Amino acid sequence: MKKNSIFSIIILFITAIIWGFAFAFQADGGETLGTFWFNGIRFMIGALSLIPVVLLFERGKLSGKQWKNLLIKGSVCGAILFSASALQQYGISLTGSSAKAGFITGLYMVFVPFCGIFMHKRIRAEAWIGAAVAIVGLYFVSFADGAQSVEFGDLVVLIGAFFWTAHIVFIDTFAGDCPSLKFSLVQFVVCGALNLLCAPIFESGITVTWAVLTGAAVPLLYCGIFSVGVAYTCQVIGQRGTEPALASIILCTESVFAAIGGWLLRDEFLGVRGYIGCALIFVGILLSQAKIFGKKKA
Repeated sequence: MKKNSIFSIIILFITAIIWGFAFAFQADGGETLGTFWFNGIRFMIGALSLIPVVLLFERGKLSGKQWKNLLIKGSVCGAILFSASALQQYGISLTGSSAKAGFITGLYMVFVPFCGIFMHKRIRAEAWIGAAVAIVGLYFVSFADGAQSVEFGDLVVLIGAFFWTAHIVFIDTFAGDCPSLKFSLVQFVVCGALNLLCAPIFESGITVTWAVLTGAAVPLLYCGIFSVGVAYTCQVIGQRGTEPALASIILCTESVFAAIGGWLLRDEFLGVRGYIGCALIFVGILLSQAKIFGKKKA
């Protein structure tokens, strides 16, 4: 059993902070570049920032068969990542709320245990309770500020959360026999390329000039270098010295930092109902990761 070192715990909290604040920068970047242009450029920047990390930690050579395996599996996960990130980014642009997007996206941690149903596995009681609490929280978030119906943007982000769930499941299934950093590099390149292919088709009204890129430089660099290159590296380092259950709980605080980032950087305020909903979603996420009623695995 791993010992939970203070250094590893701090590193994982840094990861959660970086990812949480990224939602605010995504909202700003999307306003300038749109969904596909912004995602395409930031994932390509992220891939470039990951190359030195790959050269530092995974310098070993791969055989032809290993490369083929890596490229196929990385590409599949990259396509899923493209769907998840595009829906998330588009949902943020519709609602204009990075805080809500952070908590709704975080529901993927509630959904993951239920994927065991397709493998005829027993679902833990904590997962059912956590899901129920999170659904109540989602209601409060969606109907915050006197809204009479669910915002379309919230639904888009929620659909994206299901793709984030699929992404987690596919990585767990596919990535076990692949070098983790090289695997991530492949999926980031594929995700970025798919976004850049879609951008001229669906966002032809946006002209990407040097002036536009410099205007969105801070969101692009933060979401590319810090959210991808730095945060992913921190996650790998942090999880080496932390038990998986504790690591998951620490990383789920990303949604809390999304709300803090939205407030500090974009002056977002969700109202009393909205923050009650966020709190319930967070409790639901924690419950879904906990093991209170025994040691049965999902």
